[in-house]
Amino acid sequence: MQIASANINGSMRSFLLTLSALFFAACSGNPVVQLQTDQGVIEIEVYEDKAPKSAADFLYYVDEGLYDGQGFYRVVRPDNDNLDMGMNIVQGGRLDLARLMPEVDHEPTSQTGLTHHDGAVSLARDAPDTASAAYFFVSIGENKFLDHGGTRNPDGQGYAVFGQVTKGMDIVRAIQARPTDVNGHPEMPPHQMLAQPVTIISAKRK
Repeated sequence: MQIASANINGSMRSFLLTLSALFFAACSGNPVVQLQTDQGVIEIEVYEDKAPKSAADFLYYVDEGLYDGQGFYRVVRPDNDNLDMGMNIVQGGRLDLARLMPEVDHEPTSQTGLTHHDGAVSLARDAPDTASAAYFFVSIGENKFLDHGGTRNPDGQGYAVFGQVTKGMDIVRAIQARPTDVNGHPEMPPHQMLAQPVTIISAKRK
């Protein structure tokens, strides 16, 4: 009985969090992007108000159809995190990893007030000011070491959160659980590339 009660409470909490995210997305005036994948639909509120440069780059890729036919290709879990931090993310964007626009000025979480909690969407990067919406990632659970001042990068600048998944986190988690390729990719740590990428059929504003 206690287990059943805990499951109900957990389900109710998840339901209320989803309703809250949808409510604030509707009230904020920020655009919502719908990613139609071959595993289902993922919706992302894009924070033009808080991270305008990062948001603009992402929306350019959306509006120009540059994600259509691309996909999610990389997953990090505690079992394959090469830095042993227990990171949980799913990365997607251009399958060819090609940056099709100039690099984006870094918008740290200390500036935006955002954080890498469950469903946060960020731009991947190397050095600061080298981020690109050609490769973005979704945080699964709490990954605070990705925030400004965190320990994931030696520079301590963290990654730029620019959005929030408001629908489809179940799909994001299912993607993260998919099998990875043993050989991976020369530009990525081993065992993080999906054996079969999840296709983004289309990306458009809702």
